[in-house]
Amino acid sequence: MSAINLIVLYVEDTEKSGAFYERLLGQKANALSPGFTAFHMPGGLMLGLWRKSTAQPEAEGGPGVMEVGIMTDENGGVATFFERAEADGYTILQPLVTASFGPTFVIADPDGHRIRICEPDK
Repeated sequence: MSAINLIVLYVEDTEKSGAFYERLLGQKANALSPGFTAFHMPGGLMLGLWRKSTAQPEAEGGPGVMEVGIMTDENGGVATFFERAEADGYTILQPLVTASFGPTFVIADPDGHRIRICEPDK
């Protein structure tokens, strides 16, 4: 059986985006090469950041047509994460709200990719 184990975001500057995700995720990148940075996440998922200008075939479209989700089990949950995101100066696309699936908010990375923060399903 096959499983999704890699998400790649096309970015303008892998160093700038790598620093953003290091701060957001609280971990260092595991793989670094010119034009590519990767983070190995729990459960086997890897987040890759690929310099858009070097991607083959050429990356078309732009950020905002999909979301990366982070389900936080941080003490205090989503509200605490939101307070930290505001204090750290992240771009808030959707402030903290309660959706049908629980508390959530959306931030943007340096390239405008949407990152939704929510709680794990119970």
